[in-house]
Amino acid sequence: MGRRQRWRRVDFLPPVSYFKPAGVRMAQLTEVRLCIEEAEALRLKDIEGLEQDEGARRMSVSRTTFARILLSARRKTADALLNGKAIRIEGGNYEMAVRRFRCEQGHEWEVPFEVMVKEPPRFCPVCKTPHIMTLWPWTPGGNIGGRCRRLRGNE
Repeated sequence: MGRRQRWRRVDFLPPVSYFKPAGVRMAQLTEVRLCIEEAEALRLKDIEGLEQDEGARRMSVSRTTFARILLSARRKTADALLNGKAIRIEGGNYEMAVRRFRCEQGHEWEVPFEVMVKEPPRFCPVCKTPHIMTLWPWTPGGNIGGRCRRLRGNE
């Protein structure tokens, strides 16, 4: 039995989660599924231009894990682009870097990733009610198979 996988920290959810080649009918397409953490690794390395050790630190994973996530993301993206496949971005094994909460009285607050991992909030910090709910960023999820696993959070 393998080690339990750690949650990957993600700062950004892509506003668009599906891409398809122009001129190809949906019924004819095969899909490549990119996990949220794979999209985040691409964003950190290829868009923000971070070194792998800094990207790993931002995602709260080891440098070798970051490199593995990045390699998987690049392979999937290249496969889709060069072989005319659609890309679906969803699921994974991640936690949003900041979670926003609201209580039934309307008070809203944010909790950083580091605090969420140790102990998620159970009460409103203002009125102390236990009736709280998670707001955006909403973490879409679902187990989509392969190496992408279910996300952590309110499901």
